[in-house]
Amino acid sequence: MKKVIYALMLSLVVVSGLVFANREIKNETSKKSFPKPLSAAERKAEMKKWEATPDGIQFKKWEASPRGKKVYAAEAKIRKQISAFTNMEGVVTSLSLPSGSRLGFGVMARINGDDYIVRFEPEKSQLEQLHSLKVNDKIIIKSHNVSHAPKYSYPIVSCDYVERDGKVIFKRVPRKGGC
Repeated sequence: MKKVIYALMLSLVVVSGLVFANREIKNETSKKSFPKPLSAAERKAEMKKWEATPDGIQFKKWEASPRGKKVYAAEAKIRKQISAFTNMEGVVTSLSLPSGSRLGFGVMARINGDDYIVRFEPEKSQLEQLHSLKVNDKIIIKSHNVSHAPKYSYPIVSCDYVERDGKVIFKRVPRKGGC
């Protein structure tokens, strides 16, 4: 009887040791999968390294060009409304984006005297209402984000909300499962 109890105890110790060792291995792999964020000095060094690449040099030239300065000035004009998520009045100037654009569905609109690319991420059910937009339609836009790219001569407004004639025609649906 004693031999059976010792055999069971020994097997229990071996199995629990294997389980514990396996848990430590899983913890080590999960720790390695998340790289720690870079410090400010490391970010600055990486930025300097990127600026020395051909893409970085081209971007810096674009920023210093009149075209880049115009884009940054237009972004600055609407920065307050973007950060406060307030209404911006606009007029649709074109129903198509610049040629070669890979931004998805969008229109060109004039807001505060400057032209912008207004980009949408619509659901299929929202497409019909967005396709009903016409040139010279007055719209109310709300957005959380404005960006730019050297490829385009206009700032890019990622639209969250559009209203025409007091009626909501587009409201961005939040992504499922996270940000």
